[in-house]
Amino acid sequence: MINEDIRAREVRLVGPAGEQIGIKPFREALQMAYDANLDLVNVAPQAKPPVCRIMDYGKFRYEQQKKEKEARKNQKIVDVKEVWFRANIEEHDFNTKLRNVLKFLRDGDKVKCSVRFRGREITHADIGKKVLERVLNEATELCIVERAPKLEGRSMIMILAPKANS
Repeated sequence: MINEDIRAREVRLVGPAGEQIGIKPFREALQMAYDANLDLVNVAPQAKPPVCRIMDYGKFRYEQQKKEKEARKNQKIVDVKEVWFRANIEEHDFNTKLRNVLKFLRDGDKVKCSVRFRGREITHADIGKKVLERVLNEATELCIVERAPKLEGRSMIMILAPKANS
């Protein structure tokens, strides 16, 4: 809240340079802000009495938005890429998909490795688990296991996350 929006009888006032002015009646504090051609901003409304600061509110908001924009720019958004395998996958297909898994991990993305079972293949879930363990053995230096291989419906799923230093 700024200026007339503040609802308090008296406020603890902080000056424009950060110095403590003390407890002042609201009207006197507001007049001091107007005399300095600045705004009276409530920085701690829950305090008794509320703490208000004399500052240029427009400049404060601008710098706040600039900091937020810079923080968003530096964020790394981690995507979850999914790679499907089959229980009876051929060697070349496995290597191609493994290459994709390694590329995603190097790019800093999480990888969801899934083995789809069709028809009666579900009775041999151990074959699917071996495929996922083989993927893990090949990618072990690039990743950590976020979720171990687990059967969910007709798929066995394992999630790999990139190591922090890669």
